[in-house]
Amino acid sequence: MTSNGAASGTEAAPYGFWLAGREAAGKETFEVTSPWDGSLVGRVGVPTEEQVEQAVAAAAAVRDAFAATPAHVRAAALDHVSRRLAERTEEIAALITAENGKPLKWARGEVGRAVSVFRFAAEEARRFNGGDLQRLDTDPGGVGRLALTRRFTRGPVLGIAPFNFPLNLVAHKVAPAIAVGAPIILKPAPATPLSALLLGELLAETEGLPEGAWSVLPVPNDRMPALVEDPRLPVISFTGSDTVGHRIQDSVPRKHVTLELGGNAAAVVLADWSSEEDLEWAATRIATFANYQAGQSCISVQRVIADAAVYDALAEKVVTKVRAQATGDPGDPATDVGPLVSEAAAERVADWIADAVAKGAKLLTGGDRDGASVAPTVLADLPADAVLANAEAFGPVLSLHRVNGADEAFAAVNDSRFGLQTGVFTHDLQLAFKAHRVLEVGGVIVGDAPSYRADQMPYGGVKDSGHGREGVRFAMDDYTYERVLVLTGLDL
Repeated sequence: MTSNGAASGTEAAPYGFWLAGREAAGKETFEVTSPWDGSLVGRVGVPTEEQVEQAVAAAAAVRDAFAATPAHVRAAALDHVSRRLAERTEEIAALITAENGKPLKWARGEVGRAVSVFRFAAEEARRFNGGDLQRLDTDPGGVGRLALTRRFTRGPVLGIAPFNFPLNLVAHKVAPAIAVGAPIILKPAPATPLSALLLGELLAETEGLPEGAWSVLPVPNDRMPALVEDPRLPVISFTGSDTVGHRIQDSVPRKHVTLELGGNAAAVVLADWSSEEDLEWAATRIATFANYQAGQSCISVQRVIADAAVYDALAEKVVTKVRAQATGDPGDPATDVGPLVSEAAAERVADWIADAVAKGAKLLTGGDRDGASVAPTVLADLPADAVLANAEAFGPVLSLHRVNGADEAFAAVNDSRFGLQTGVFTHDLQLAFKAHRVLEVGGVIVGDAPSYRADQMPYGGVKDSGHGREGVRFAMDDYTYERVLVLTGLDL
């Protein structure tokens, strides 16, 4: 792949993009800059409208051929990408840090997760679609009949990825599509396209995938609606804001659209989680995962809902541990919290903090902004009319809430238009199962923060957090549909 050396002080040609599996160059370019210091990371070619048309046409043309590709071919390609990601971990992590501002320690973790996603997809490709047999002679009219149900691709996928995990959330679009043999057009976030383009380089090294099986097109956001509405792309997998996601859904009601949208994730600490060891663990996990991507994660801890029996002791520990988060240069391996993706994003978060304080919230620590960086922030007594009480912060800020009992805690969790994941700190198995039953979220994490995600598990939300599920096998289901074959005249 043609890469730009601007980040290291050298001049080089712009990054190319990937059109139907081949590298291509655009007539125009745009710049990718570091959120940390504003330095140029790279210049990226912009696909022309004609090139986008070529990519979509190629995906549509290869639909049947790719679906018929043997499983071992698709699995081998996915295995190759997994291995190559592992081999180039340090290089890719440095690229994520440069374009995204993510601290290097978390960027390395992101690469490791993408390694697993492609490995999981290779494994699933080998065992997917084995078929489900069903006897139909349970009624007299079904004597001698057998139903075989298999899954088939819905057609080419438009994958739209966000900036906060510029490699791993791209992997969650691309790997399941290849695993089922569905062509995919991948649109990376304009702020962070370089990791996706490097992933394209690894895909281009594979053998056996037909031309048109995949493209990586860094088109600007104002050209996204044309792709969304293109009838040749019947499946849309979008990760991003609820505002944009709902707009996509409303614009194409007849398409199969999966939406992984925002969150307002809560960590619930119940009365039985009361020992010194318990509270240390909860406070450590809360402080870490309220700030680990500068709060730019849909399941970052935003609300801490603590029983009155443990609230005071927990609050003291949380504030202490939040203050201990190392902030600064994301390229420093010791840094825990780096900048937000842009100065505008940091200004928004700082304004929302100021709004909360002006309306009566207590600022326990943080609240300051320096360029694109916001100091890790803890608020108490957040009023219901504060923006932060209802919106997704997507920044390094959390609020503390005192409740009486599990029922009040669970009601507070549900008092949100979002429903992605919740962490519940309890030793009580009955309360764990009750949380699973009553909480209006896509996932309940017991004994840990809501930010835990294993890449093979089903991941997604309800309410304004979207619908559909990621997690390799579950995305494969979303990219396919069931088709039944009835065999007649059998001697069963």
